[in-house]
Amino acid sequence: MRQFWRRIVAPVAAGLMAAGLGLVAVGTTGDVAQAAPGDNLAWTATPSASYTSPWESVAAIRDGVDPTTSNDTANPRWGTWPNQGQQWAQLTWTANQTIRAVEVYFFDDNGGVRLPAAWRVQSWNGSSYQDVAGASGYPVAANRYNLVTFTAVSTARLRVVLDSGAGSVGLLEVKAHANLPGGNPPTGWNPPGNLVTPLNEVWAHQEATYPNLYGFRNYGWDQVFANRGSLNFCVRWDSPASVSAALRDQIHATLARQYKKWMDVMVGHNNWPYANVPIKVVGWAVRDRAQLQWSDTSVDIYVNDIRENAPQCAEGCGRFFNQNGQYPNCPGGAAHHYDQSLWLTAGMGGGAGGDWGQRMGSEYFVNNINAENMTILLHEIGHTFGLDDFYDWSPTGVGGFLMKAGSAGAITEFDAWMFRDWWRHLKSRYGL
Repeated sequence: MRQFWRRIVAPVAAGLMAAGLGLVAVGTTGDVAQAAPGDNLAWTATPSASYTSPWESVAAIRDGVDPTTSNDTANPRWGTWPNQGQQWAQLTWTANQTIRAVEVYFFDDNGGVRLPAAWRVQSWNGSSYQDVAGASGYPVAANRYNLVTFTAVSTARLRVVLDSGAGSVGLLEVKAHANLPGGNPPTGWNPPGNLVTPLNEVWAHQEATYPNLYGFRNYGWDQVFANRGSLNFCVRWDSPASVSAALRDQIHATLARQYKKWMDVMVGHNNWPYANVPIKVVGWAVRDRAQLQWSDTSVDIYVNDIRENAPQCAEGCGRFFNQNGQYPNCPGGAAHHYDQSLWLTAGMGGGAGGDWGQRMGSEYFVNNINAENMTILLHEIGHTFGLDDFYDWSPTGVGGFLMKAGSAGAITEFDAWMFRDWWRHLKSRYGL
């Protein structure tokens, strides 16, 4: 059995879906501070909401009035009292807008309307609302704008979704920006205050339980940098089923799409140098060539090279076997090397992950090939980049999250900040 730094095999159930601060320049109109129209796309949008108290106004969220306090009694505001639960406020344009950042100023009257427990930004993709990718974090603070930056979206509808906490929720102002306020995304280590303690607990636990935490040199991070911002894959097709060219291409696209969810977490954060990390499948390993129903040469094909009772691509091409980054015995040379394997095994439940790649059931992967979040794959990619499991303990004050198997179906804010914490501790080895 191959040795690797972390191997997890456990059912991962779909479940719960799952910071920075910035100010923008302002101009003044009379005695009311207002954002310059060119800086704030919300000015040209039509506002709407899930619910608005009869005495409040959803139009207030884009009226350009900069509040001085969350308990603003002088200017219009949007509130949902007495309704609680999940509420949303929306901006709609007549044409798509490119948006990279949103600022919100929460309404809190110290009575029935309080700060939300959590919030997020969603964009309309033509058929549904989806959480924006690459979110820098969602701070929740009174008496100030709360800024989130994210991977640019082109959309005609943008939602701010709020989960109520101690009361109903409300907003005084929402700003939507095509350009990042101040010109740059948040940098450095800036997690939301409520996550500082659990993040410190997680890192201390990893330091106490990983045998060579800082000395190990084949985390996913190391592989990305060895390739200067990309990753190569081998698909280990450990199944008697046949694979058409169309299914092959779907598998490749799904792998890239799910991987991007983790990589988007890092965009613009703490000197992370890559806006995109391309995922390329360079090879397929199979027991019988006849199972692969294509004749093109887009990928290398390895037949009946068996290890761990499963087909694999050539050891001479695998980074796991050549961690010095040299591939003298790889047919075709270094360009044909693979950093990780996507190991799809017929009849397997749960998953496994480590520096060698990710493993799960072939039926699970194919049946979920169009899912927005392929939970097991996302969980196992987390292990590839160092994230731990939480079978026997939970960090203080944190509920469901992806790396706690069975408690979340997608990358949550806590997962994102654990991921960034690995980068914080390892980035110096890359001179950053």
